[in-house]
Amino acid sequence: MLVEGVRAVTEALDAGASARFAVTSPRLQQTGGGSALSIRLAATDLELHTVDDAELSALADTERPQGILLVFDEPTASLDLVEAGVRLLVLDGVQDPGNTGTLLRASVAFGLDAVIALEGTADPWAPKTVRASAGMAFRIPVIQARFPDAVAALQHAGVPLHVAATGGEPVAAGELVAGAGRGAGFALIVGNEGAGVRDELRDAATSTVSIPMRGPAESLNVGMAGSVLLYEMTKE
Repeated sequence: MLVEGVRAVTEALDAGASARFAVTSPRLQQTGGGSALSIRLAATDLELHTVDDAELSALADTERPQGILLVFDEPTASLDLVEAGVRLLVLDGVQDPGNTGTLLRASVAFGLDAVIALEGTADPWAPKTVRASAGMAFRIPVIQARFPDAVAALQHAGVPLHVAATGGEPVAAGELVAGAGRGAGFALIVGNEGAGVRDELRDAATSTVSIPMRGPAESLNVGMAGSVLLYEMTKE
């Protein structure tokens, strides 16, 4: 997988991601934090390739690359991580890489144990997704799974499933986590930007939760809504 940009590359290295090789260009020295990253890379045994700015731009996914590309082994995680008491976010067909990356970043910020990305969700390790997560994707296990397998694992572990949807129980009500109180395990399920959560997951859910809104807006996008819900569900 390709990671580019000073911040995302630094986060990946700090998280211990397994790097294959790096490509740099002179622009790295003109980017904030670029000199420090260059020194750090030079002190490793990582295979380094230096090209000019035009050549790096041809390789990069962004329009204005920062002079650094790294190729990493794609991190993997399995449903074996699902056990009683874990706090998880489940992405059900979240198609936009920006929303997927935002939700990965929020999951790290609010101390979740893992994220489950179901089929139809934007690739968690695509360059746009990793950039949208500000490199935080490397800070949390990301499990890519089919929804029947994920539901079976969650139910076997006794993890309550809470679907985010309009008309659900207000998230700030206090009785959210199946009466178990704050700090209990849960799986928050957020769905596709247009269709929402699939019917099979709604049927399997313990409850449906929502964000009360006082203004005239009918809804928030899934990245914003998921972040607000996670804040409420994890605060002490």
